[in-house]
Amino acid sequence: MANQDAAGGESYDYDLLVIGSGPSGQKAAIQAAKLRKRVAIVEAGHTLGGVCTNTGTIPSKSFREAVLYLTGFRERSIYGSAYRVKSRITMDDLTYRISNIVRHENQVIEDQLSRNRIEILHGIATFLDPHTVAIQGTNFSAKKTARYIVIAVGTRPFHPPGFEVDGEKILDSDDVLSLKELPRNITVVGGGIIGMEYASWFSVLGVKVTLVEARHQLLSFVDREIVEALKYQLRGLGMTLRVGEEVSRVTRRDDGQVETYLKSGKKIVSEAVLISAGRQGATDTMNLSAVGINPDKYGRIKVDEHFQSEVSNIYAVGDVVGFPALASTGMQQGRLASSHAFGIEDESRDIPLPFGVWTIPEISLVGETEDSLTEKAVPYETGVARYREIARGLLIGDENGMLKILFHRETHQLLGIHAMGEGAVEILHLGQAVLHLKGGLEYLTSGVFNYPTLTECYKVAALDGLNKIRE
Repeated sequence: MANQDAAGGESYDYDLLVIGSGPSGQKAAIQAAKLRKRVAIVEAGHTLGGVCTNTGTIPSKSFREAVLYLTGFRERSIYGSAYRVKSRITMDDLTYRISNIVRHENQVIEDQLSRNRIEILHGIATFLDPHTVAIQGTNFSAKKTARYIVIAVGTRPFHPPGFEVDGEKILDSDDVLSLKELPRNITVVGGGIIGMEYASWFSVLGVKVTLVEARHQLLSFVDREIVEALKYQLRGLGMTLRVGEEVSRVTRRDDGQVETYLKSGKKIVSEAVLISAGRQGATDTMNLSAVGINPDKYGRIKVDEHFQSEVSNIYAVGDVVGFPALASTGMQQGRLASSHAFGIEDESRDIPLPFGVWTIPEISLVGETEDSLTEKAVPYETGVARYREIARGLLIGDENGMLKILFHRETHQLLGIHAMGEGAVEILHLGQAVLHLKGGLEYLTSGVFNYPTLTECYKVAALDGLNKIRE
């Protein structure tokens, strides 16, 4: 039975219809369900969870954990660089755990949506008007109406013109985990988050990696000192960095080798090439022009601070709206969009969002960078703690990790936190809380933290910073 819209007197099948069941879509739907709204999710795939669960975040991070375990990377500083859990690592070894983890995550998602009485409609959604979509499934077709619609369709790998991705030797990020054999060498085209992650993982495995990035800076949103430290460690693993170089074409030879030609005249020969040139919004089949929404050339939808599109009753969340395109931020966007649609105030938008980059070593950050503070002419100072100075760092065998804090020179208020190394994505959250509550060095220097833990880095970094401004 359709619901009556008190505002306009119109009747709709649902209060909220969410297109896409990835993290952002799930949270938008559940938030509305908690408000006792009638909710449905349209999912084009056979399983729930979107790219995050089925081909992206969860499978790739499972792969990363297998890399760390099987190579013994975490223990090398203790037992020596030759230490490995298994001498010859295969792709089957590395992907063994993925299917079980993905299956479990699918079941968790299905259970959560079922408990919240959210209807699942499997099929491809196409807009007919701002409140109506046609849904075409394998053995199912229907027209459904909703007072509000949230677009959470996510993205797919972007294939630049002239790059013929074949899924065997010339790969995108959806293909790479389907490799039958671990290549001896690989060229990674693109130094964004996904490219850097896979490049570092393959390097730890002993694969000879050449990374090509057209921009002159890697991970431009990350603190420069952290990036330089990361580059130093990656070079130590044997990676070749071609920064500021553009690829003109990629060609597969008859012998199975792949040639990557750079505009500078260089040629790189490798067994495989991973094209990591960003991602494209999966909006091309949605008939968005019918409702007056015009995605950009990458299929991304423009939204305001409430994640409202150009059409007031249609919202867009997650990767389809662009940067930062992280599962964590997408979840929050979904909740915020749903709350706004139903008139619920949500102040969590003021909480600074953390970023995690799952390279080896991992990177995490929240708040300002040195570059942003310099541009704003904010007087700041830094405090640094290095894992090799912390008992926990020695215990876990990470001699290169570090925590860097940025604070106001006069008020001592915390302005930004940047971490690299084992546990970096975890220890960041203490700094995030202090940052949000406008705390400063005094809390970090007077606080008592469990010993031995990596969190102790905060006290060391705060003391280092205080020493600098007292000199």
